[in-house]
This record gives sequence, structure tokens and C-alpha cells, in this order.
Amino acid sequence: MSLVIVAALVAAVLTLPVATGSAGKSAPSARESAIFYYPWYSTPTRDGRWAHWYVERDGTPVLSTPYFPSRGLYSSSNARVVAAQMREIAAAGITTVVVSWWGAGSPEDDRLSLVAEAARRYGLAVAVHLEPYRGRTPDAAVADIARLQASGVRDFYVYDADRDPAAAWADALAEVQGDARIFGNTTLVGRAKASGFDGLYTYDVVTWTGSTFRRLCTQAHRSGLLCAPSVGPGYDARLATSDRAVRPRLHGATYDRMWKTALEANADVVTITSYNEWQEGTQIEPAQSQVERLGYEGAWGRHGVAARRAYLEATARWTERLQLATRQ
Repeated sequence: MSLVIVAALVAAVLTLPVATGSAGKSAPSARESAIFYYPWYSTPTRDGRWAHWYVERDGTPVLSTPYFPSRGLYSSSNARVVAAQMREIAAAGITTVVVSWWGAGSPEDDRLSLVAEAARRYGLAVAVHLEPYRGRTPDAAVADIARLQASGVRDFYVYDADRDPAAAWADALAEVQGDARIFGNTTLVGRAKASGFDGLYTYDVVTWTGSTFRRLCTQAHRSGLLCAPSVGPGYDARLATSDRAVRPRLHGATYDRMWKTALEANADVVTITSYNEWQEGTQIEPAQSQVERLGYEGAWGRHGVAARRAYLEATARWTERLQLATRQ
């Protein structure tokens, strides 16, 4: 059965209690899944330079991730690569791809239409992750939201929302038109409500490991907010940044535990950190083992070629459980 037919059948039979957000928007009739996606990779052959694959150490470029993608070091401007990635995301049962966006004129902005076209071809909704780009204020963000709405984007995720005053967000978001849903990256429910956000998400899978998801979603629902906690396979950004924090993958156990807690928390949207943030080691995109490079060897008992897609296959199992939980 095709994904389109499955989606139609699910939408027809699912019913959940409806919570109303701060802007008068309603909770989804079906529990959704969304994955953070990064269109920021460049290669010299295709783009004239490397971007986001290497960092400089003592004057020498060093690969910035302990992992290595199965499809090699790719360019996010390659339409064939992007199409294959969207096909993988859709096949894993995910409903929305949340595209990292760094402001008008950025490489991520230039590639948004490419990602959106491929995503919609495979039945995926497209959301935008408003990163802390230069000049981002609540007013500027809302102006950008208005422009992006014109291209068909409905959902927006505001990273590091707490860096601006709640009152500034509330004033700006009051001007948002249409059916846009704005999620703030915060774990402070009262602040999210005061800011005028429709919901909140956690993104960080190191600090917010899942133990607080039930409390967070309970508080959010009582405040009329949507709850979109973030699950992820692990974290290791030591090669790319000065961050020494590591959350081991434990051969898939970390991912399973986070998904379990998100489902038990009655999340409206389960957000996944991430499809392809390779520098932070949160990716579930297929990876291969190399000398000095990690793959997913041993995840869920998989080895060799079978291990490369282990996290996508695990995601498909969890999104299926998400839909079953919705029907109950």
C-alpha cells in the first residue's frame, strides 16, 4: 500500500482530544513526526568549496564528524542526492521535514525550493527551522515567516527562542496571519505561552534526554500549547566544536528510550534530531564504517551493510507505533 493511501486512511480514522494553542490553533488530529534536516553541505566539485564537512585544526583541514555518510561527502545542491534523502525520510514514515534556514540569501535559503520540491514529491510536508541568523529579531523573524508562508510553509520552529524577551515575541507573533504554527525552542512552558508560541520543542538530545517529556507535555497541554519533544540517536560534536559532551548511541538503545518516552508523554509532534547533522553526531542518515570513522555497527544487532540503514529502519518501526498510539 502506498504511503499516500496509508496517510489518507490514517487521517480518516484518527481522533484525539483537541487542545487549543495560544493563537487559537488546534492540535493535530493525528500525532505527527518531523525531522530536522540540514541543506548546508557543499563540495568543491559542485559548489566551489567545502562547507560543513571539514574544520581546520592547526592549519590542516580535518573531517568534522566521527561518522561517514554511506553516500560519501555530498553537496546539498545536488538534486539527485536531495531526492534520495527525501525518499528515505518518507519511507521511514516521517510526515514533515524541518529545513534549517539561516536567513534570506543564505545557502540554505537558496536550496530551500530544491528541498521543498523533492519533499513534496514524496508526500512530505515542509517546515522551516529559523536558526539564529544575523539580524534575527522577533519582528524580523515574523517578516520572514510571512514571506515563507507564501511558498506554502505552515510550520515554523524557532531555535534558541529564549534569547529574546517573551514580550517581544508576543508582540511580533500577534501579526502572523493564516494557519501558521510557530514552535519555540524552550522547555519553559510559561515563557512559551507568554511569547505567543503555538507549541514548544526541545531539540537538544543531550540535556533533554526524555525523562522530563511527560511533565513538559502535560504542562504544555494544560496551557493550550502543542508539545513537540525531540528524540535523537546520540550526540558527539568533539571533532567540530569545543563541546566535550557525549551521549553514546548504545547500539540503538538511546534512540529507542527517547522514542518510548516521547510516546508515553502523548507528544503532539515527535521531532527527530536529526536526519543529517553529521558534525554533532545526531544523524540517522545511512552511515558506513571506515578506518577511524564510525558507522552504526552493532545497532540493533546489525552488522556490515545491514547496519548502514539501521536508524532509518528503527525510525520506521517507531513511526508505525506512533500511528498505532494515535488510533487508541
